[in-house]
Amino acid sequence: MSFRALVVETNQADVSAQVRELTDDQLPSGEVMVDVLYSTVNYKDALCLLPGGGGLVRSYPHVPGIDFAGVVHSSTDARYQAGDRVVLTGWRVGESHWGGLSQRARVSADWLVPLPEALSAQQAMAVGTAGVAAMLAIVALENQGLEKADGSVLVTGAAGGVGSIATAVLSQLGYQVAAVTGRRELTGYLHDLGATSVIDRSELSATIKKPLESERWSGCVDAVGGTMLARVLGQMKYGASVAAVGLAGGADLPTSVIPFLLRGVNLLGIDSVMQPYAKRLTVWQRLATDLPLQQLDAMTQIVSLAEVPKIASQVLKGKVQGRVVVDVNAS
Repeated sequence: MSFRALVVETNQADVSAQVRELTDDQLPSGEVMVDVLYSTVNYKDALCLLPGGGGLVRSYPHVPGIDFAGVVHSSTDARYQAGDRVVLTGWRVGESHWGGLSQRARVSADWLVPLPEALSAQQAMAVGTAGVAAMLAIVALENQGLEKADGSVLVTGAAGGVGSIATAVLSQLGYQVAAVTGRRELTGYLHDLGATSVIDRSELSATIKKPLESERWSGCVDAVGGTMLARVLGQMKYGASVAAVGLAGGADLPTSVIPFLLRGVNLLGIDSVMQPYAKRLTVWQRLATDLPLQQLDAMTQIVSLAEVPKIASQVLKGKVQGRVVVDVNAS
């Protein structure tokens, strides 16, 4: 049976991405075949369209898409039956394993979780890997003792996928949220998501002159990394925690041990790729309960498979707000 997929190929000097017809026997191995309904365009997906695959793609041809939601078509694993609604994030899908930018996917049963009843497939991808990472960060901060009475929680990269969902969820839970963005025209968007205040990125991007500054934040979801993360560490309240999710600002961390020794700041690394099944299921249930679903539309734009290459270039330039959901069946 044939289906459509966004296929990336390379001739070493360049890459091309186009929608092609494939058949089931071309799919990689796995116990569960899924009829994909929606996927997303994340930063990693955009990197896969670059020459060299952004260091993520191991072999070509390749189908990107690091997450997807759909319905089980067939399964050799007793945990899933035809017709079950499922969602997948992580596990190197869309990187070393063909991903969700396709009308059909075949994956390991261990990588899937049932889609909560409260979420549609489209809503699940409006949440997607970014939402899972955001909720993992919030749970990590809560586990470190974060409480609403402690004061403002900072969210960096707040207009992006992780930041948008972290802002919306934290606000829904009753926290005061200070949202950081370099795009002042999105101030209204962030306030609509629940941000109490909006801070210009330049305020946290200046050269670090001293390792400790005035205590400002009771917690932080950092989706940027690099110099901004180093600056934020010096502004955390005593014993507060930073949940670091992304590396858009670079992997280097130009700081010292002083925030950790003198203020007891905790730096929590969040990896959404290979989480245990029970944790993934809990996170999806929390998202279905705690995320203000009425706000998903405000942070979501829907595109077709053919539109992915163009929107991916915008993602790489940081010019996309919120989430980009791909309707793989749209013409």
